[in-house]
Amino acid sequence: MARDVHLLPKAHLHLHFTGSMRPSTLLELADRYGVHLPDALKGGEPPRLRATDERGWFRFQRLYDIARSCLRTPEDIHRLLLESAQEDAADGSGWLEIQVDPTSYAPRLGGLIPALETILDSADDAARATGVGIRVLVAANRTKHPLDARTLARLAVRYADRGVVGFGLSNDERRGFARDFDRAFHIAREGGLISAPHGGELTGPASVRDCLDDLDAARIGHGIRSAESPALLRRLADEGVTCEVCPASNVALGVYDKPEDVPLRTLWEAGVPMALSADDPLLFGSRLAAQYALVREHHGFTDEELAELARQSVRGSVAPEDVRGRLLAGIDEWVAAPA
Repeated sequence: MARDVHLLPKAHLHLHFTGSMRPSTLLELADRYGVHLPDALKGGEPPRLRATDERGWFRFQRLYDIARSCLRTPEDIHRLLLESAQEDAADGSGWLEIQVDPTSYAPRLGGLIPALETILDSADDAARATGVGIRVLVAANRTKHPLDARTLARLAVRYADRGVVGFGLSNDERRGFARDFDRAFHIAREGGLISAPHGGELTGPASVRDCLDDLDAARIGHGIRSAESPALLRRLADEGVTCEVCPASNVALGVYDKPEDVPLRTLWEAGVPMALSADDPLLFGSRLAAQYALVREHHGFTDEELAELARQSVRGSVAPEDVRGRLLAGIDEWVAAPA
């Protein structure tokens, strides 16, 4: 018998804001605001996607944008964060770092500053209600101008004492170069935020190297295709850079055909720290605990190995020491208990 992965304490380090929404909430909000949802978003099953080509990525982004258009009021933001925290709590997460580009919500929430303040206030409320510690990573969009990223970096630093802990770079990593955003990431790091850009999902190891060399990444969003370069794996392991690995997402987007094809064991055996994450549950159909179940079922990870993955997620987080200590102690208790 195997231990219940929902009861395994863990941290969740790669979750996108709109993508964390419950499908039932999307349906309700779409009905309220008269938003026509395509069948891919209202069928109860995750849409069939293949984002490894430009057309497939455009379809994925279009679905995400339609879902985001249903978040229109501070109450909607509050609900999303509360429900996301509830889902994380049910999956054993005691710490959540959620990623958001506030410019996407600013037009309906009164501007960039009110949007971010609404998100941060809602995160605080959700944390108090659920017991899950919540912090925010502000993410720039690599398909937009680097000057926009600098504006976001300055805003993120301004709210570092209100719950912003990191700065990211999302969207299609085939667009633009990491070095175009080096100034924005410098601003963020100088302001005490961690650097956590996306890399190594839609493109190969070179994109991860660029994140390390040009953006001084402390964590890599995804990073799974580092498996294609032994030298890069050694570097990630030596520097202790955590890869926020999202195996269900990798399969849903067509990066790998089957769950067993995701090279988790390659990163594990190379000593690369990993934080299993759900990415966009709304579109990919599975949340945090399901990622642990996936690596158990398809990669043969033992309970002891799952416990170590959970520890790596906690160590890779920016959780304060008391939270880390509590989660790590809970992990030890989980693996010590009878199966």
